[in-house]
Amino acid sequence: MSPDDLLAALDPEQRAVATALRGPVCVLAGAGTGKTRAITHRIAYGIRTGVFRADHVLAVTFTARAAGEMRTRLRTLGASGVQARTFHSAALRQLAYFWPKVVGGAPPRLVEAKAQLVAEAARRVGLPADRTGVRDLAAEVEWAKVSLVVPDEYAVAVAAVDRVVPGGHDAAAVARLMTAYEQVKDERGVIDFEDVLLLLAAMLAERPDVGREVRGQYRHFVVDEYQDVSPLQQYLLDQWLGGRDELCVVGDPSQTIYSFAGATPHHLLTFSRAFPGAQVIRLVRDYRSTPQVVELANRVIAQAGRGTGASAPAPLELRAQRPDGPAVRWAAYADDEAEAAGIAQACARLVADGVPASQIAVLYRTNAQAEAFEDALATAGVAYQVRGGERFFARRDVREALVFLRGGARAADPDVPLGEAARDLLRNAGWAPEAPATRGAARDRWEALNALARLADEIEARAVSEGRRATVADLVAELDERAAAQHAPTVEGVTLASLHAAKGLEWDAVFLAGLSDGLLPTSLAQTPEAVEEERRLLYVGVTRAREHLQLSYARSRLPGGRASRRPSRFLEALWPGAAGSSRRAGGGADAPDEDPRASSVLAALTRWRDERARDLGVSPGRVLATHALHTLAARRPASREELATVPGIGAQTLATIGDDVLAVLARAGR
Repeated sequence: MSPDDLLAALDPEQRAVATALRGPVCVLAGAGTGKTRAITHRIAYGIRTGVFRADHVLAVTFTARAAGEMRTRLRTLGASGVQARTFHSAALRQLAYFWPKVVGGAPPRLVEAKAQLVAEAARRVGLPADRTGVRDLAAEVEWAKVSLVVPDEYAVAVAAVDRVVPGGHDAAAVARLMTAYEQVKDERGVIDFEDVLLLLAAMLAERPDVGREVRGQYRHFVVDEYQDVSPLQQYLLDQWLGGRDELCVVGDPSQTIYSFAGATPHHLLTFSRAFPGAQVIRLVRDYRSTPQVVELANRVIAQAGRGTGASAPAPLELRAQRPDGPAVRWAAYADDEAEAAGIAQACARLVADGVPASQIAVLYRTNAQAEAFEDALATAGVAYQVRGGERFFARRDVREALVFLRGGARAADPDVPLGEAARDLLRNAGWAPEAPATRGAARDRWEALNALARLADEIEARAVSEGRRATVADLVAELDERAAAQHAPTVEGVTLASLHAAKGLEWDAVFLAGLSDGLLPTSLAQTPEAVEEERRLLYVGVTRAREHLQLSYARSRLPGGRASRRPSRFLEALWPGAAGSSRRAGGGADAPDEDPRASSVLAALTRWRDERARDLGVSPGRVLATHALHTLAARRPASREELATVPGIGAQTLATIGDDVLAVLARAGR
């Protein structure tokens, strides 16, 4: 691609980013506006025009997946050789290189988890801490280190930001634990992830020779997701720069959702003060989502900051570039079980309509909410994956498959298409053309191996478009690169993820579940700033959807419980039927609360079920599950054939109470 070809692929604002090659540049990029496209084209354009050398560029992002995607895009644009890494990956690589020269010997062993060390430190200072307490204290130690807060200053720091000390401990006790934690690490000769950044930054600051070597190597810096940079990461970035201003940062203050872990939008918001004369470019053309989704996203974030006394700039207002799509759906369910079942059924309908399961996500506030959706999807026969579980490349079945692929790469016939060759090798690891009928471990194994087969197809298609032939060796090389970056291939199943884990991802269809006050915002959000971060979390969730979006909550936690929940305060004015809300958003087919006739049918079914349960001396759920009642009220089947299609109505239920159910539906529907 020529320099002109690179620019021709961009819109005017993205082109402004790509051609801003000198001096400090700040890109304020809204969700779905093509920020990765803009900055990778900027790097490629700089290389093609001779302003950059590939090996002089360091692009830093926050997740291994994002770094892997950036490297892939740069390679496609002919910009191989650029270092695209996370902060920790880049720092660890440099620390390992300089440690023998500066300190001598091999660097200390890196521990990936703090729990055991924190538990020992807690014991030494007499702090009682169970497993959950140790986890919370470990998170607090991490927050203090990334915030550059030393033990002697901890009490003052938490008071200044109104931070709640974990476990009900006093700040002085946690400060003592922090000191003990550092002593335990020293005794065991290990370092943690924060130490990697601290030690490298200290080397750069205190050893002029190290600083000169690194700054001679890296002369142009790009930092993605700059709204999430911590004080420690900013300190390391300052040492890398060494007073220079060849820096391009990209971020969106409206997507700051990691303040609890030390991230702060301060550096993004004050960039122009830190670098006077910096170019500021705004990306607001949203290519990801339909106008219906974009409109809701803008309305959710429009109220940001009001009532907090904050002086942050107005949020970016996105402008949709895609054609109209379906209306946003809203659903209020009777209880959590009904919500999970209703969403699972909606997922099944989308899959039946041709939406790949891997392009559907169910997002929630906390991981504790996942179990209900796992059960409901399994019952509905819909494959799923829980994001945040075991790492893909750590799975035993994946490791075994890689052994077969590596062995086969040496003997593979180069004339056999890659997809076919890979599947032949994967059969040795247990892959089969058809998915197993059962769910559980066997299905999970097949899904993982099938993801490898589908990746082979993607590599083969990419090679064909480039006029070359792909081999098993190409597949192995890409898998090795992805394993190093923890950039897993796509598994064909509905994604279950927390809103935090969904950051940086997108799907064709998104279900935002559990949107009641107390869950979002969480009841733990006690300050105006914490509540505003919860609003931003909802905004991030909304902007993950490309086309289909449903927002829902449950009025009660348990079936038959008191309907005491209300919609999230962020949505009260937007919920259909509320004063001042838009009626453009359509209700879901299985959300009977929005259909007066369905509500009366639901009431009649519930009365009948409860009476039947009393007569039999069993719980109401043994007669008919609550989620089945909601589906019946929404669909109102008129025959045994239609009744048999309702999830929860099996052959035995149909035989024993099918006629009674149809009779209730007929009477209530008159």
